[in-house]
Amino acid sequence: MTISKKSLRTCIKGHKYFKSSDCPTCPICEQERKPDNGFLSVLSAPARRALENNGITTLEQLSNYSEAEILQFHGMGPGSLPKLRTALQTNGLSFKN
Repeated sequence: MTISKKSLRTCIKGHKYFKSSDCPTCPICEQERKPDNGFLSVLSAPARRALENNGITTLEQLSNYSEAEILQFHGMGPGSLPKLRTALQTNGLSFKN
C-alpha cells in the first residue's frame, strides 16, 4: 500500500487544508458553494464543477446533451448519471438521444 504525502495548503480565502494531489481546489470553499437544493446539490463537487464549467446549471440545459457527451466532461463519472437521469425524469425531461 502506498502512503500519499499530503501537504498543508492555504487558499486565497485563508482556509487551511491538506491535499496530496496537484488539484488547486479548496475543499472548504467547495463545501461553502454547494447548493442547498436542486439537481446540482446531489452531485459530488467534481461532477458539479464539470457541469458548471460547461455552462450547465439547469435541467433544461442538461437535457440538450446526451449521456455520452456528459461523460466526456472532466470530473464527470458514471456514478453521477443515475442522479441526473432521476432529476430529469422527475421534471419530465430526458437526456438527448
